[in-house]
Amino acid sequence: MRTNTTLILAFLAVLFLVAGCNGTEQQSPGGDAADETTNPSGPAASAPGSAAEGAVIETMNAGGYTYILVDVGEGPAWYAGPQTQVAVGETVLLPVNAMPMSNFKSTALDRTFELVYFVGSIGKTGAAAATSAAQSPAPAATPNIEITGIEKAEGGLTVAEIFQAGADGSDQEVVVRGKVVKVNAGIMGKNWLHVRDGSGEAGKNDLTITTQDIAKVGDIVLITGKIVTDRDFGAGYKYELLIEDAKVVVE
Repeated sequence: MRTNTTLILAFLAVLFLVAGCNGTEQQSPGGDAADETTNPSGPAASAPGSAAEGAVIETMNAGGYTYILVDVGEGPAWYAGPQTQVAVGETVLLPVNAMPMSNFKSTALDRTFELVYFVGSIGKTGAAAATSAAQSPAPAATPNIEITGIEKAEGGLTVAEIFQAGADGSDQEVVVRGKVVKVNAGIMGKNWLHVRDGSGEAGKNDLTITTQDIAKVGDIVLITGKIVTDRDFGAGYKYELLIEDAKVVVE
């Protein structure tokens, strides 16, 4: 009788332990299965909020930007920032608040990145930083483009008038004619044009346009789009005013 009671108690103890283990596994948010389904592999979870440092595995330049594949210790990840002289094997520093972009298509590279983090700068460490600073040529100056004789669009505004409108003109659709002085193609899924028409003071004479259309430096373009103010895209892309998702016609 005692033997049967002992066996029954042992059996119940095993059932209790199994049930306890199962309950713990179901309630725990940190198990392997949870990580695989809720937390992206590599630095995706940490990169936007913390600085990253690692060796460059692959690098390429396009559209005024440098794309680098970096081993940040938790697996390789793609970053993109202002064009910087970087070599494979160098250690780079990537700032906080990187902006993740999933399935990002770079038209300049004709390539789609499953995930890329846009950053405002790409830094280097130690001797590499000093060597790079000594060897890198001075930044290329903006081309000296003549901006004269550009007629105001019929029923439209000048660049200066758009800046004067400021927040009062937010969400207002406008038409403006100007000359393209800078182009960054395929950034965050858009083409970024800088346009001037000879009006406005320094700092308020260069109008940023985002568009799916394309033009080249020196083109005179007619732009139709809405004024947007205080636009912060993250990763250093902050604008007091711009024309967003515009229609651009090369004249």
